[in-house]
Amino acid sequence: MSNLKSSSSELDFDRPNLEDYLPTGSIQEPHGKLRLRDLLDISPTLTEAAGAIIDDSFTRCFKSNPPEPWNWNIYLFPLWCLGVVVRYGILFPIRVIVLTIGWIIFLSCYIPVHLLLKGHDKFRKKLERCLVELICSFFVASWTGVVKYHGPRPSIRPKQVFVANHTSMIDFIVLEQMTAFAVIMQKHPGWVGLLQSTILEGVGCIWFNRSEAKDREIVAKKLRQHVEGADNNPLLIFPEGTCVNNHYTVMFKKGAFELGCTVCPVAIKYNKIFVDAFWNSKKQSFTTHLLQLMTSWAVVCDVWYLEPQNIRPGETPIEFAERVRDIISVRAGLKKVPWDGYLKYSRPSPKHRERKYAAEFCRISVASPGREVENWMYALSPFPLLL
Repeated sequence: MSNLKSSSSELDFDRPNLEDYLPTGSIQEPHGKLRLRDLLDISPTLTEAAGAIIDDSFTRCFKSNPPEPWNWNIYLFPLWCLGVVVRYGILFPIRVIVLTIGWIIFLSCYIPVHLLLKGHDKFRKKLERCLVELICSFFVASWTGVVKYHGPRPSIRPKQVFVANHTSMIDFIVLEQMTAFAVIMQKHPGWVGLLQSTILEGVGCIWFNRSEAKDREIVAKKLRQHVEGADNNPLLIFPEGTCVNNHYTVMFKKGAFELGCTVCPVAIKYNKIFVDAFWNSKKQSFTTHLLQLMTSWAVVCDVWYLEPQNIRPGETPIEFAERVRDIISVRAGLKKVPWDGYLKYSRPSPKHRERKYAAEFCRISVASPGREVENWMYALSPFPLLL
């Protein structure tokens, strides 16, 4: 019994005392009871500490992780130099020629098909699908792409949607060379935007602008119309909404999971032994990203077409999305994190966060009265489950 008392006193001695961090004379309540206004004196420090932890965990999902250099001694450096000569002096020119030939073949066939077969829509769409698959195959060949597909090839059926984790815009190309998907994608400027508004619209792709709130309603309406069509190309959605570095999966948006149709998960995993396929769109253009791939040794990846899933009785679209994310993450060996990928582009304002903290504190205080200190520390976290 004495041992238990001594151990308890030792724990009390080691436990931090919040009174030490408050201004002298700020505690007026008897028995050392803390009031909320006393804790407010240190709330900015707590907020900054929680924010630092969260920012570190969040930004880790969107950082490139280059492999460690291996040309660090006199024996390996000459081999590395030889590799640079081979990649830039031999492989890169050959790949440019391959991609140029692919574009010549594609355009010489696509333009006549698109212009001369307007009265035969079904036959024209079939040819355009084949041509889009062809040009995507030339793109993969220009990276010396080694792609291994697992599972049955997707088929054209109504009331189904394919969802995949997202590492780069080349995910679309890797999947498109196997099946001509209609993809939901952010509208891009430059030559990529030109391809989106001309060629890719022929396979039913839908574009949106992330900064336009009205686009959400328009895209949701187009999604429902597309999945109802029996002859439309299979619909492909990247529910993360942004590129993640192929080590993590961020929250899935629920739009693809509230259409009332079958969801077919697709898991994509890139092997970084030759090149990191992650596209950091905030630091490099897609053209620079393609050049990086074309000057590497190869792009190696695995694609798994997983078992179709349907929403279960009593399951919400958010729960359905998390269940599908679990399936993809386990198959591709990715770590789940509880962040919204859109925060990569726009962080909430400080005033919005303060209002959220206050509302969260009031909600928790009603549920657990008399625990002001614990409730306030919980509410300080932008993601309360962290504390």
